[in-house]
Amino acid sequence: MRLSVIASASVAALVGFGGTLALVIAAAQALGATQAQTASWVTANCLAMAVSAAFLSWRYRMPLITAWSTPGLALIGASTGFTMPEAVGAFIVTAIAIILTGLIKPISAFVARIPASIASGMLAGVLVSFVIGAAKTLPVDPVLVLPLVALFFVIRLFNPAMAVLTVLFAGIIFAFTLDRVPDLPAPEFSTLAWITPVFHAKAMIGLALPLYLVTMASQNLPGFAVLRAAGYEPPTGPCLQVTGLVSLLTAPFGAHTSNMAAISAALCTGPDAHPDAARRWLTGPVYGVCYLVFAIFGASLVALFAVLPAVLIVLIAGLALLPPFINALTLALKAENERLPAMVTFAVTASGIAIAGIGSAFWALVAGLAVAALDHAKSRISAANQNKNRTITP
Repeated sequence: MRLSVIASASVAALVGFGGTLALVIAAAQALGATQAQTASWVTANCLAMAVSAAFLSWRYRMPLITAWSTPGLALIGASTGFTMPEAVGAFIVTAIAIILTGLIKPISAFVARIPASIASGMLAGVLVSFVIGAAKTLPVDPVLVLPLVALFFVIRLFNPAMAVLTVLFAGIIFAFTLDRVPDLPAPEFSTLAWITPVFHAKAMIGLALPLYLVTMASQNLPGFAVLRAAGYEPPTGPCLQVTGLVSLLTAPFGAHTSNMAAISAALCTGPDAHPDAARRWLTGPVYGVCYLVFAIFGASLVALFAVLPAVLIVLIAGLALLPPFINALTLALKAENERLPAMVTFAVTASGIAIAGIGSAFWALVAGLAVAALDHAKSRISAANQNKNRTITP
């Protein structure tokens, strides 16, 4: 096996894991998860990545790299009023929906009909609070935060994929140097903690549905696009079935949705991974081994994050979500005739309102689709009137 395969897969795993681990911590805290449940969440997610990426890549001889849903973590972290058991119930329903999408083509066709601008507006509304939260850390601890922000923007000039990971490592070192951290926690191996799911209607509507939509629109579809851009024709149905299945099996242990990777996949699908496109599939099993290692030491990593300064976690989460926030906002505003519905969706999501116990993401979709329907009806009426005028004009 070429060294480039090992290097590319290892970097992809480090970027995907290290760059977004802070988001898992934030999401778990929003749900009131214990440290043991958070460690189980990380461990189960890592096992899902290890199995799905290794199996899919081996089975289809393509670099089919998987990841946990980063936008999904942001959605969970921004949600309020849900308990961990309710969230697990929502994760299970989301996983089943993804499996059905891979099995039944009309479902995927229905999802594809939701305007990308509205889905992106919802995602941008979820992410904006994290980005603003990162900015708010500056006056709290400028000595720690300012050098890390500067480092982030310098590193991204040369290697955007490594910027967040670099800031994470530097932030841990700075935190210890500045005496912001007590003694290191004792290392421990990971264990899985069973969480009995609770299926509550408000969690199905307010969490499961938005989680499914952002995972499909912001992770799976871009992930397939990365593979096609690299010259592969991914088996979309089996990929959705496998990622949905591992999500279903790991959800009772706290893991949220697994999906196709985009940024991590880009690191494994190019010539830097292997000059022969037919051999790049080897990055999948190596990537899986890396996540297996992360799974073994997940509890220790969660314990480390538990003693880090809160401002550092908030900063890392915000910086990690800055690129997807920019991308979501760009897509939301791309089509001029869809900007109003997209911005309505964005505003309602960002407001954080809850009606009848159901969070803002669902109501944002309702509002955005309603405005889009009105715009579409107006366009149809205008077109009909124009045709009528042409018909009666002598």
